[in-house]
Order: sequence, then structure tokens, then C-alpha cells
Amino acid sequence: MIPPAWAHLPFFTRDWPRIEAALAADPREVLPPEPERFAALDLVAPEAVRVVILGQDPYPTPGHAHGLAFSVAPEVTPLPRSLNNIFKELQDDLDVRPATGDLRLWARQGVLLLNTSLSVPAGSAGGHARLGWQRLAEEILAEISDSPRAFLLWGAHAQKLKPQIRPGDHLILETAHPSPLSARRGFFGSRPFSRVNGWLAARGEPAIDWGS
Repeated sequence: MIPPAWAHLPFFTRDWPRIEAALAADPREVLPPEPERFAALDLVAPEAVRVVILGQDPYPTPGHAHGLAFSVAPEVTPLPRSLNNIFKELQDDLDVRPATGDLRLWARQGVLLLNTSLSVPAGSAGGHARLGWQRLAEEILAEISDSPRAFLLWGAHAQKLKPQIRPGDHLILETAHPSPLSARRGFFGSRPFSRVNGWLAARGEPAIDWGS
């Protein structure tokens, strides 16, 4: 179902019917399951967004993706390697670590965990990258950058969407992706969580409880 708070975006009338038909015609298992496809948008309405963490596409391992970038269902162990690296950096940065890989508590504090593609064929990372999902991410970034927000752009793919962020008093942090292939090239040591909270504090806003 189209998330009501975001239904006004042109994507949902211009692009979604074609993508929906393509997903229905794909004989492969598509992740995450259909009811969770827009989970990130269901949890955070435009006016509630305080921080955006931009990922690439859902985890391609069945049982992992549940509609929020980098997040997994609470029972998933071991954690995907990218998420484990995120938690390593969080531990080094703020000395906290969530009890599970379920990041919905971040979302409930206004952290939009957005992927540039909201579906993936099981076992085929990037397999839906050309379906046209990126238009939705572009429209979301343009929509919410009407007022100051913090944007965490991890990796070259996310950073390509930076031009969609309208000029403003934003915090924009661009670092390497937390995947095992690149985390040591600038993600580790970037301290994104404390920097976001420092920016929020300077604006008189409450911090994100990243340990939840």
C-alpha cells in the first residue's frame, strides 16, 4: 500500500504502477516481502524526518530485509556485515550498541532509513537497480530538504543523490560505505552519530538515542 503521508509525491502516479507491474511479473522471490516494502516511509512522515541515512538496496538474503535501510528483523543473527560495521562505529563513537539489528527505534525518533531501491531479487544484490526506484529517493530528498535536516550519505551511490538536496542549513556527512569492502576507507572513525547529535543540540533539538 502507498504510504499515505508520502502519496502526494509524483513518483506514485508516474512511476509506481510500472514498477509494481514489473515486480509482479518477476518470477524470482522479491525482498523485502510486499507488506514491508514502504516500511521506512510508513514509520516516518515528511514533517517528522530529522535525519536521513541513505542506503543502496535491501539485503538480498531472505529473512533479512524488512523495509528500512541497513535494518534487520530483531531475531536475525549474525548481523549483516554492513550493519555490524555500523554498530562497531557506533560503539567507538558513543560507547553504545543496540541490543538487536532492528533499527525501528531509530525511525521512531525521526531517522529515515531510506534505500535508493526498495526491492531486490533474493540472492541478487542490485538486481532491481534499474527499475526506476531512484526517482522516489530523489523526490524524497527534494521534499524534506525544505528545512534543515541531517543527511548521512554513505558511499558513492548515495553521494550521487546529493544534488537533490536543496540548499539550506543542513548537516551533510559524506563518508565511505560501511560495507566490509570500504568501511576502512573512511567510514570507521567518521563519528557520524555524535556529529548528528551535536548538530541537533546546536539547534536546540533533542539528541537521537542511537543505543535503542
